[in-house]
Amino acid sequence: MQHTQALRFALSLWPSTAALLIAGLLTGCSLPPMPERTTTQSLSTEAATQSRLGQALAPLQQAHPKLSGIHPLSNAYAAYAARALLARAAQHTLDVQYYIWRNDTTGHLLLNELLQAANRGVRVRLLLDDGGTAGMDATLAALDQHPHIEVRLLNPFALRTPKVLGYVTEFSRTQRRMHNKGFTADNQASIVGGRNIGDEYFAATDGVLFADLDVVAVGTVVPDIGRDFDRYWNSQSAYPSASLLPPMPEQAVQQVYSSLQADTLRPESQAYIQAVQQSRFSQDLLSGNLPLEWAAATLVSDDPAKVLSLAGKEDLMLAQLQPAIGTPAQSLDLISPYFVPTQAGINAFAQMRAQGIKVRILTNSLEATDVAAVHAGYEQYRKPLLKLGVELYEMRRQIDLQPRNAPKAYGEAPSPAAFSGSKGGVAGSSGASLHAKTFAIDGQRLFVRSFNFDPRSALLNTEQGLVILNPKLAQEVSQTLDQYLPMLAYKVQLDASGKLQWISETGQLQTFSHDPGTSWFKRAMVRVLSWLPIEGFL
Repeated sequence: MQHTQALRFALSLWPSTAALLIAGLLTGCSLPPMPERTTTQSLSTEAATQSRLGQALAPLQQAHPKLSGIHPLSNAYAAYAARALLARAAQHTLDVQYYIWRNDTTGHLLLNELLQAANRGVRVRLLLDDGGTAGMDATLAALDQHPHIEVRLLNPFALRTPKVLGYVTEFSRTQRRMHNKGFTADNQASIVGGRNIGDEYFAATDGVLFADLDVVAVGTVVPDIGRDFDRYWNSQSAYPSASLLPPMPEQAVQQVYSSLQADTLRPESQAYIQAVQQSRFSQDLLSGNLPLEWAAATLVSDDPAKVLSLAGKEDLMLAQLQPAIGTPAQSLDLISPYFVPTQAGINAFAQMRAQGIKVRILTNSLEATDVAAVHAGYEQYRKPLLKLGVELYEMRRQIDLQPRNAPKAYGEAPSPAAFSGSKGGVAGSSGASLHAKTFAIDGQRLFVRSFNFDPRSALLNTEQGLVILNPKLAQEVSQTLDQYLPMLAYKVQLDASGKLQWISETGQLQTFSHDPGTSWFKRAMVRVLSWLPIEGFL
């Protein structure tokens, strides 16, 4: 995760780097003026409904007026295949927006899918947060030179190498990032949720794998997603990549294209090629047989002016969220990988508990988190939460997370809430880390989002999510937690003397008096970080 990159960078500076840092500060490096751009819009309603996707979905939408069809994607292979197959199904447009796009196997495979779509004449608009494009400049420059692809970088770094210095030289600007994620074909079907693009999100690495959740959406909410993409694409923070990246000779461009195509032949790509070949996603979507839950769905999203500190409170996602999702009356199940509730959050949970509302929270343990600084911001709130009667769970690092092989058919993906990975092992990974971001209210309403329950998501980064009014999906999240939490997570509670303890119910019952699976040194470093005034940036 990159939202604490500036903090980690500053904390890791050695004295030998100080001269370079000071030189950068003195020299300064700022963005050029915004160049002239063409304002473009999502595919028109008329053209969208005449597309192959539009015609296939029309009978379903007519049968469910004013509703949206939702299909969860919890299985990593299915989530990859759905994106690849949406790209192949597109006839007119692909609007793609991500916080992180890795320069790795699955990142290259999906870029190749965009390239092949563009070769068919599909207009591809690729909007990436520039904080998550490490090592991608040459590839993005080459793609941008394709006649049917335009690449824009959101809140870019003027200094390209080393880009990380921009977090210091322009800290007030570069700490604000676009955390949104979306993949929309022909303004008819869209994938939104927690996943970025990279091997760790699609179970393609021996390192830490992220347990995550997206949804495919069709129906009335998709044009709203398209309009939201347009306002980010045309915002004052979305720079054409050509204004920042030097043009590439035609021979170099063709080498990039050939390399992306050749990546499909690499051994590490074959599981994903197979997943696409075996998936029934596009066939089922185009034939009207894809399992969909029809529900009222509302997009909530920050105004992109938030990146420039110019958005009013009424334009922020949090202001839209409460009217859209309502107030809990019975229960709240909250899943957030990076959880820093702040005192305001504690006060809100206290009010819920005073009304008898059951609150259950799943977040990462220290052994599972990929951002120790965020855990430092969270750990001070554990005791206050437990004293309120909140049920608190921390995900283990070693769990059953993903199937060892690509699913044989799309329908074999786990259930909507099965980011718990109940259907297989980690397949050689060094561990798992929670990345899914959702909460369920009263077994009636579900919020699937990019938003983390932390100050950065609330105040600094732009975020989006779908509020889905569907009891089946909401209850499935809660029922999955009921069933799998003992296997997934440590239960955190207070002992008789008021001290924290962690209960492991996998196999023989175990009780720990400190963060399980961690060294004294790591715990000490996190404690030191917790003393720093950094909560507002976590």
